[in-house]
Amino acid sequence: MKFQIEDITVYFPYDNIYPEQYSYMVELKRTLDAKGHCLLEMPTGTGKTIALLSLITSYSLSKQSNQLKLLYCTRTVHEMEKTLAELRVLHEYQLKLLGPNARMLALGLSSRKNLCINPTVNASNSRDSVDAACRKLTASWVREAAVKSPGIPTCDFFENYERAGSNAILPSGVYTLQDLRTFGKEKGWCPYYLARHMVQFANVVVYSYQYLLDPKVAGFISKEMQRECVVVFDEAHNIDNVCIEALSVSVRQQTLEGATRNLSKMSHEIDRFKATDANRLRAEYNRLVEGLAQRGNLALTDAWLANPALPDDILKEAVPGNIRKAEHFLNVLRRLVQYLRGRLQSENVVKEGPVAFVASIYAQTGIDQKMLRFCYDRLHSLMMTLEITDTDEFLHIQTICDFATLVGTYTRGFSIIIEPFDERMPHIPDPVLQLSCHDASLAIKPVFDRFQSVVITSGTLSPIDLYPRLLNFNPVISRSFTMSMTRDCICPMVLTRGSDQLPVSTKFDMRSDPGVVRNYGRLLLEMVAAVPDGVVCFFVSYSYMDGIVNSWNEMGILQDIMQHKLVFIETQDVVETTLALDNYRRACDCGRGAVFFSVARGKVAEGIDFDRHYGRLVIMFGVPFQYTLSRILLARLEYLRETFQIKEGDFLTFDALRQAAQCVGRVIRSKADYGMMIFADKRYSRHDKRSKLPGWILSHLREAHLNLSTDMALHIAREFLRKMAQPYDKTGGEGKKTLLSEEDLKKMVQSNSNMF
Repeated sequence: MKFQIEDITVYFPYDNIYPEQYSYMVELKRTLDAKGHCLLEMPTGTGKTIALLSLITSYSLSKQSNQLKLLYCTRTVHEMEKTLAELRVLHEYQLKLLGPNARMLALGLSSRKNLCINPTVNASNSRDSVDAACRKLTASWVREAAVKSPGIPTCDFFENYERAGSNAILPSGVYTLQDLRTFGKEKGWCPYYLARHMVQFANVVVYSYQYLLDPKVAGFISKEMQRECVVVFDEAHNIDNVCIEALSVSVRQQTLEGATRNLSKMSHEIDRFKATDANRLRAEYNRLVEGLAQRGNLALTDAWLANPALPDDILKEAVPGNIRKAEHFLNVLRRLVQYLRGRLQSENVVKEGPVAFVASIYAQTGIDQKMLRFCYDRLHSLMMTLEITDTDEFLHIQTICDFATLVGTYTRGFSIIIEPFDERMPHIPDPVLQLSCHDASLAIKPVFDRFQSVVITSGTLSPIDLYPRLLNFNPVISRSFTMSMTRDCICPMVLTRGSDQLPVSTKFDMRSDPGVVRNYGRLLLEMVAAVPDGVVCFFVSYSYMDGIVNSWNEMGILQDIMQHKLVFIETQDVVETTLALDNYRRACDCGRGAVFFSVARGKVAEGIDFDRHYGRLVIMFGVPFQYTLSRILLARLEYLRETFQIKEGDFLTFDALRQAAQCVGRVIRSKADYGMMIFADKRYSRHDKRSKLPGWILSHLREAHLNLSTDMALHIAREFLRKMAQPYDKTGGEGKKTLLSEEDLKKMVQSNSNMF
């Protein structure tokens, strides 16, 4: 269907549209008109992605003279592929209506590991080793050497891509990662470098958050992007944590040992070059004297991770004289590693600000702040000069230089925390020194400043007024949408006590109480007997899940559960969890029914959907607070209180409730779907906790369902399932239409305009 929103013709690839999709597009258009940023909370399963893509591509088509580019950021490769599949459907529809005028280029961009088609490179396990294997075949000096002695291996795909020169382009269309690999194989071109090159010409680019928020990656992937871009962060409820991780560094004993090995290897290389090619080192020294940390325009394959500090904070001056010579720089790094080794031997927990830490480094090693700031660029230059290709082996020294550059650059919003052991396992010495960023607004500020519109959207952005404070920006529009429904297909309940009327909670003083453990077990047992197909359970942590499952096993509850359904458990091993999920789905498909035990802050809670019969009920055992004694969390809470006046309790509750909402939101993925949500903890009945859940869940949470015992919840569940089994009209009655055709939409717009 196509329809007008003010002066824009919107092309929407389906015959019907939800009212909230239309409202979402209206708000989005206002944001684009105002050239500002917005926060939009849209319930899961209401077609948020297609609404975003339709509106922004249609907006761009209507402004032919000044076309907008869309940078769509997702958290996982799976979400990236889903977004591009949606875009393909939309693009085909636009081509059908508009012909060649609607042509566009859209592609996904990911790491070499997901795009490389060279079998020898792709055989490596980790992302870092794939990157290093690629450099060994494509670095400029390797390719120069291969011209002189053809026995040196190079990458045929990259060589073909280079030979094609300006002819190596992607025709218009929508390309998923799989499409890029297929196209690369057909042409014999490297899909990774082809995608990197085409990003600047594409109308739509779909990639991961890190490509914009992590300065090391954004520095060489996204620096070419023009201002006329709309940036969308999808599923952005955890965006503040992504920003913080991008600027945080951890140093452990293994890091320092690895860095020492790296330094001795570099030292040998310097000696070798002095003997064979002293001019190379001299040329580097002269370049640094002139103030050029980089060698002008680097070959595409030599470009390495950029500086870890944000673009505006990087000093635009010459490298300090005392680290220009390669051997002098290595001596500085040795002293720094030695200093950090001494700090790691501390027997007490230490928390320091960057200023005091830098002063302490200077007092003990003579390394000043300016030298620290240049560590990363100087290391990059030296690795180029020494022609090092196995970058995966040098990750340790890179981490040290990351740390040095950040600690030398920032004086506010960071803490250095040294912990001799993990508090949860005090008998195991595991010292760690962490440079911890507390201010999420630092990493995202360049994105807000550079691009004309940034859209932050998710199914869980409540309370929505906290995000502008956390990220320090002023949205032109901040809106939370509800879900229009023909029937009440979600049934949230708060369970506060068991059948024996004992309260249930995962509060620290109650969680190991046998009465609570037994009541949780009885709740699950009653539910698996009454609810068909799949049941998903979320626990507050791995250790709590292990403990409670063991207790259920000893009580015989687990055996009783297995009489009704098979039990599958998420572990910290990705392969095991994937296998468990696969078998869980098979058990649901064949009618045997299954229960999946998962962790609220694990992998499953974030990206896996339990739609249709895979999730008819989700139980959230407890409130998923972060580990509140974590030093890093305490330091961040202190910073938020002092800088943004956000109270500790408010932030912790907000963080726990967004996580809980994310978990229970997994069961509804469309309006034809239905599912129940049980919040099993007495704390959810308190208004200050409950009110932080998204509006689309709260609107279905009845007063009568706020203080239930197990037997009452079971009765409500049976009633709900009986009601859901009845036939219903998908489009809704005349009174409240939930699927609008083109005609309905015209009528609605007409009646709205008559009202004003």
